[in-house]
Formats: sequence, structure tokens, C-alpha cells
Amino acid sequence: MPIPKIATVLGGLLLSRGGRRMAGRHAGKLALATLALQLWQQRQASKRPVRGKSAPKGGPAKRWSGRRV
Repeated sequence: MPIPKIATVLGGLLLSRGGRRMAGRHAGKLALATLALQLWQQRQASKRPVRGKSAPKGGPAKRWSGRRV
């Protein structure tokens, strides 16, 4: 399993003194950002069509704008 890019960035932060201080101060925010990134990547991966299956036919469904003609 490849190492996620965010882990590489965080590892680089932890190598410097200022990076360790910043990571300690914002640990909760970094954890939430990492979780949000992973969730976003999973959703993006599920949107991609799977090879071998045919794509749905037709264009996107039109949404009703609320206006009456």
C-alpha cells in the first residue's frame, strides 16, 4: 500500500523544530484535514466509472429551476 502524500508532508514537518511546534499546536486541525482529504479521495474514486462496465446513457438529468413557463 503506497504512503499517502499527506503522511509525507507531515513527516517532513516533524523533522524540523518549528514544524514539530506547529504540528503540536495544530494537531487536531491536521487530523481533521487528513480525515477530510481521505474522505474526499474516496468519494472521488467512487465517482469514476469502473472499467469494463458501460457508462450510463444519456446526459445529466435537468433540474427544475422553479420557474413556470
